Amino acid sequence: MISQWQLRAAFAQRLSDMYGREVPAYTTLVDVSREVNEDVLRTQGADAERLGSIGRVTAERHGAIRVGSPEEMRQVARIFGALGMYPVGFYDLREAAASAIPVVSTAFRPVGAGELARNPFRVFTSLLTPADPRFFDADLRARLENFLAARRLFPPELLALADRAESAGELPEADAERFLHLAVQAFELSPEPVDQAWYATLERISAVAADIGGVGSTHINHLTPRVLDIDELYRRMTERGIEMIDTIQGPPRWKGPDVLLRQTSFRALAEPRAMRTPDGSVTSGSLRVRFGEVEARGIALSREGRARYDRLLARVDDRAAGLPPADRAALARRLWAEELPDTERGLAAAGLAHFTYHLAPDRPRDGSRPPAGLRDLLEGGWLRAEPLVYEDFLPRSAAGIFQSNLSDEGSRNSDQQGAAYDSAWLSGVLGRDVLDPFDLYEEQQNRSLAQAARELGLDGTPG
Repeated sequence: MISQWQLRAAFAQRLSDMYGREVPAYTTLVDVSREVNEDVLRTQGADAERLGSIGRVTAERHGAIRVGSPEEMRQVARIFGALGMYPVGFYDLREAAASAIPVVSTAFRPVGAGELARNPFRVFTSLLTPADPRFFDADLRARLENFLAARRLFPPELLALADRAESAGELPEADAERFLHLAVQAFELSPEPVDQAWYATLERISAVAADIGGVGSTHINHLTPRVLDIDELYRRMTERGIEMIDTIQGPPRWKGPDVLLRQTSFRALAEPRAMRTPDGSVTSGSLRVRFGEVEARGIALSREGRARYDRLLARVDDRAAGLPPADRAALARRLWAEELPDTERGLAAAGLAHFTYHLAPDRPRDGSRPPAGLRDLLEGGWLRAEPLVYEDFLPRSAAGIFQSNLSDEGSRNSDQQGAAYDSAWLSGVLGRDVLDPFDLYEEQQNRSLAQAARELGLDGTPG
């Protein structure tokens, strides 16, 4: 029998192999990421594995897909459910970028610490919002929804196998092989001709909308390796002649611990596609929709830490208007140094980031009673804090990656009121709860604190 985590690991590897054949520059990105990781490990030793073993980091991927209708989104949830992946977080990219990006998103991923350690594969999954009148008028909405209703992205056999795997937590080897074959096949780039006029109609609204609703299939939009030094990777990719987007999205590089998520990518490549013209003939064309993203993950911030991060971003935006990128980055580093503790212990003591807590091997053994407060337990050497990796995404960074790879900004009618979408709505669409990432980090942290308190003989959990 093949367990869910084994299915997940095999699916991630096969998807990576497939995408590398379709987009050779992705293979270069993976190779350079591996080289950088090996160099960082050689230079930093054990410190390089503070946020995950080198085995996990090297194998780690996140993918991105886009679907068009609630029914397609429900089917995606069933496929990823077979892999032990749950919807975590709600991201509204409509509000996160100046360009027209009419999608809302979630990320399917494992949630338990053990499952994440086995294989942390995650897929950022975006759903088109045809009901938003800022992007689609009534006529185009009806045409788009009819087009989406008529296509079939996932064969019934795949969905049936997915339901069996999710229910049983495993599949027999032959069924597992069939499931993996069908699942990878569903995300391959289709050779079917693209309706040129229909694609162009949607592209005038949004290139993202055209990529989702302008074709009869879906595909992997990008796969993302994890790297330990994203600035060095950016430099090496540029040296190899691969055009990167202008910036690294997310927090700046600064003297303190890495937090949240930093991302960049090479620019979307012109890929040959067959195009069906209005007279029915098929010609050769090209589309720029897929790119190669790479990420560096840091420590998960708490709700308070994330609020501080968002305020810092707003201050940078306000004060850096019109500044060149280098000056903006310098300003961000200065503000980060002013507003955030520059050590893990400082972040933990201030309650700005999430950790698991364990008894320190060299804690006091003189018979003294440990203090009740978390800060005192850390400063007194009673507890050690292990950082929790940020496993999720930043809507502004995701939108920034999308926007950086678009040829134009599309169109938006800001006089219209946007359609309302939220986490509760998406939970209803999926037929399963969209989990709150903050809750997941808090639960893991609180379990470790309660265990440490019991081992120290404390009354209550340290705060």
